[in-house]
Amino acid sequence: MVSLLPWRQAGSISELTGESLRRRGVRVLLADLDNTLVRYSDQEPSAALTEWLADLTAHGVTLFLLSNSRKPARAAHFAQALGVDYLDHAGKPKTGGFAWALARCGARAEDCAMVGDQVFTDVLGANLAGVRAILVEPIRLAGNPGRYLRYWAELPARLLSRKRTWDREEEG
Repeated sequence: MVSLLPWRQAGSISELTGESLRRRGVRVLLADLDNTLVRYSDQEPSAALTEWLADLTAHGVTLFLLSNSRKPARAAHFAQALGVDYLDHAGKPKTGGFAWALARCGARAEDCAMVGDQVFTDVLGANLAGVRAILVEPIRLAGNPGRYLRYWAELPARLLSRKRTWDREEEG
C-alpha cells in the first residue's frame, strides 16, 4: 500500500532553500503551481517567488512545474515567466506526468522531490512515482467550498505527518 504521508512538511516553499534541498540530494524539485507557488488568483509570479527560484538555481536545483490546472495556458504562462519547464494537465496522482517530468529533466526519482499543497494529488502521486513528497500549507483556502472539503479530508494525513517538519539544519 502506498502512503499518503509526505516525506516532510513545511509551512511554505520559502522554508525550502536551495542549500537544504541539495544537502538532501534533491537536484530537481517538481512543484505544484496553484496554492503552492502562487494563489489561484495570481496572474504573475511574485518577487518573492522569483527570488526563491534564484536561490534554488544558485544551488543547482532545477524547478519543474507539474500542474493539474485546467485553465488553458496558466502553467505555460508561469513557466515562461519563471524560465522553467512545465507539464500542465499532469494528471496527478497518476504517475505518467511524474515519469514524463523526470525524463524531461534527465533525472532519477531518487534525485527529485515534489512540493505541493494537496495530499491526494501531490503527495500520493509523488509516493506512487517514488519521488520524495514535501507537503506545504495551502497559500489560501478561501473562494471554493470544494477546497475546504478536500483539505478537511486530508487532515488525518497532515496530523500524522506533522512531526516530519522541514528543518534546514537537519541532515538527509
